[in-house]
Amino acid sequence: MNAIKVNAIPTLRQLYKKGVIPVGSSTSRTSVQNTLLDRISLWQGDVTKLDADAIVNAANGSLLGGGGVDGAIHRAAGPELLKECRTLRGCETGDAKITKGYRLPAKHVIHTVGPIYAKSQDDECARLLASCYDKCLQLAVGLDLATIAFPSISMGVYGYPPKDGAKITLSTIRNYLELNPGKLSQVILVVFSSKMMDVYLAQISEIFPPDVDCELDSVGL
Repeated sequence: MNAIKVNAIPTLRQLYKKGVIPVGSSTSRTSVQNTLLDRISLWQGDVTKLDADAIVNAANGSLLGGGGVDGAIHRAAGPELLKECRTLRGCETGDAKITKGYRLPAKHVIHTVGPIYAKSQDDECARLLASCYDKCLQLAVGLDLATIAFPSISMGVYGYPPKDGAKITLSTIRNYLELNPGKLSQVILVVFSSKMMDVYLAQISEIFPPDVDCELDSVGL
């Protein structure tokens, strides 16, 4: 497998400077720690090819493989991953467990179980989705990992509205990193489709607003 180096993935600051992320027109944006723009990345591609310290698997409760990114990770990692997953005895929704990466370029796989979306339980689904990201970040930091890559949890067959899910994703990651300064050098948001990429691009400037340097570069000054 040809691994993709995580340090080759553009950061939010680089995407702002290239004009990929629209600066936005909001006047009520909350300033963000400048260093976060250099530590968050957004990339469209195959998460199984990243050489991150950990990639996140959007798993089902059994942790024994499935469709989508779950199946792709198991296929790329090889049968050793399933063997270790059998020892974990499943995972609760909103929680996360970690294994080795085996044949993946990534050293570890963090398996998390996102909520199956139901509009009648919107608040609970939002809490559980945020918990997925929090628990994954906690596991990574607990093992002194530096880089972690996330797919879009629950925003596929589990039916979470992409716009709402992306906002929870961005907000939860920002809050965690601000409360845990100095932890994790790079958090990569990995999207598979251009449609999901557009969803994230439309919201990033509200959660991770550009600083003056980004805004000046974006207009060519």
